[in-house]
Amino acid sequence: MARAMTRHSEAQSIPVSFTLNGRLHEIEVEPHELLLDVVRDQLGLTGAKRSCDVEVCGACTLLVDGRPVSACTTLAFEVRGRSVLTIEGLAEDGKLHPLQQAFIEHGGFQCGFCTPGMILAAKALLDENPNPSEAELKHFMHGNICRCTGYKKIIESIMAAAKKMRVKA
Repeated sequence: MARAMTRHSEAQSIPVSFTLNGRLHEIEVEPHELLLDVVRDQLGLTGAKRSCDVEVCGACTLLVDGRPVSACTTLAFEVRGRSVLTIEGLAEDGKLHPLQQAFIEHGGFQCGFCTPGMILAAKALLDENPNPSEAELKHFMHGNICRCTGYKKIIESIMAAAKKMRVKA
């Protein structure tokens, strides 16, 4: 009986092919493996953080096909054939993305734990709405929590990046 239970509980890996930060990856994942664990542990990209494990804090935010997802509750096989962006893939040719630069220039972070998720969520918003009002920004960012700062500098950083990105476009 124990032998049958062991064999039954063994998970079979699933082949998953997806684009991560512009590069195609073909890997094997267990059916229960979370996207956050695969990105951090298998692929070595540690910008996304584990914190709440229940889609509340935003520290694990990644963009999947341009939309923010909580990688702590997304199964890795769900990104088959899709495009995933992490904070590590945001800079281009060694140049920081305007959001990254604005967070530095405007002091939009303190410890930095939440910053990758904040920046990726803000990118999704600005890609959809390049000129959000402060109220729209606050509403959109509601799912990203910072435990260190007030949100004033975060909002200033995102609004400054939005302005810079509109001028550049």
